[in-house]
Amino acid sequence: MKKSLLLLFLIGFAHVVMAQEAKPDHSKYPPIVTFTAQQDHDNMMKQLGITDLRPGPSGNDADPNHANTDELLANPCPQLPDILTTKSGKKVTTADMWWKQRRSEIVEDVEREVYGRLPKNIPAVKWTAKITDREFVGWTPVIAKQLIGHVDNSEYPLIDVDIKMTVVLPTNVKGPVPVLMMFGWPSLPAPAQPAPEDMEKLNSAFKEMMIKSNPQMKDIFDRYPAYMPVTRLAGPNFFAPKPEGDPSPTEQLLAAGWGYATIDPNSIQADNGAGITRGIIGLVNKGQARKPDDWGALRAWAWGAARGLDYLETDTLVDAKKVGIEGVSRYGKAALVTLAFEPRFSVGLIGSSGKGGATLHRRNFGEAVESLTGGEYYWMAGNYMKYGASKASFGTKTGCDLPVDSHDLIALCAPRFTFISYGIPEKGDAKWLDQQGSYMATIAAGSVFKLLGVKDLGVSNDYLTEMLPPFN
Repeated sequence: MKKSLLLLFLIGFAHVVMAQEAKPDHSKYPPIVTFTAQQDHDNMMKQLGITDLRPGPSGNDADPNHANTDELLANPCPQLPDILTTKSGKKVTTADMWWKQRRSEIVEDVEREVYGRLPKNIPAVKWTAKITDREFVGWTPVIAKQLIGHVDNSEYPLIDVDIKMTVVLPTNVKGPVPVLMMFGWPSLPAPAQPAPEDMEKLNSAFKEMMIKSNPQMKDIFDRYPAYMPVTRLAGPNFFAPKPEGDPSPTEQLLAAGWGYATIDPNSIQADNGAGITRGIIGLVNKGQARKPDDWGALRAWAWGAARGLDYLETDTLVDAKKVGIEGVSRYGKAALVTLAFEPRFSVGLIGSSGKGGATLHRRNFGEAVESLTGGEYYWMAGNYMKYGASKASFGTKTGCDLPVDSHDLIALCAPRFTFISYGIPEKGDAKWLDQQGSYMATIAAGSVFKLLGVKDLGVSNDYLTEMLPPFN
């Protein structure tokens, strides 16, 4: 008896010691700076010497400070930085000059002034499959995986970053499949249902548990002995006619022999200013505030997508040379940034990206630079706030003072397939997005695509005269 008590004591003591060893000593690490979004915004203004920013316009046409939608006022500085002229004034005439000289100049300016630099000490990500399930999506059999990418936080254990992603791959096609990665909210599409005999076991256990917790439940189950409280969800009915209308986009992808992945941007970096000292940016900064050229949320989301691609490269069912990136609105911005900075993505679908995406920064139409230097400042590098300043130690700046523009970002995607899309303004798509400004940037970027031996939109690269064509 004494030996048993001693053994129990030793086991308990060992557990306490192990728990103490596993728990980090927080006193060893600088505490996390906790700012509101406004405090973080003010901190960056102070670092930059900005005392006043111009307010962003309203998206409501009825408001007195509504955004400009008059094309006659849209181009205060129509001349774009020449995409094929080096900083020393040399004309870029060969692909070799682009890759060895001009492209790196553009990357430097885009990183420093617009989206921020990737830090050198970003920790590694280890992917684990939380769930692997065989499912049906519509009529297509798939393997669906729920994945967690844990970022090594041993250097600063006060912040955890666990990237959430699902991967869904068709199993009715031969060989590795292409995959489209999408920014969004990952979930398993159609979790497999237990077999009838397993359902019976589940119901027996459930009834037993319910009666044990509340004896009155026995009378109810006795009155309805055939009732099964745990029921199967409706699965695919292969004999039913297919529903009218187009299948969902993911069903169409799977039916065409593609897989898809959905990655959660908020699990990489929060979509707010208060979270900038947490997430992957906060982890690398050890919980401290950003410096002006540090990366913002768009660049962080793009980094997370690249880590998702790292996982896909290890999956033998995936053709990792044919992985695309897709996003809409703010995630359209992130998808374009991802394609520009991660050469392993082979295609980008950029939806309704607006300012900070495909639309020219120096355009005064709809969403403005001031929209991004105000409420959505955390998407960008801190330095970007300079271009919304009306009063600062350096004077005043606007989007016209940027050394680069969105045509440069699009050109960084060349020669890969880059599909830039918007809704239809004539059918109600928001003018806020500045479809014409994105078309101008795409036209200007086309000269780089052609230089690298692929097609652009098939018109001239004169962005000041080419007109946005009718939809379709």
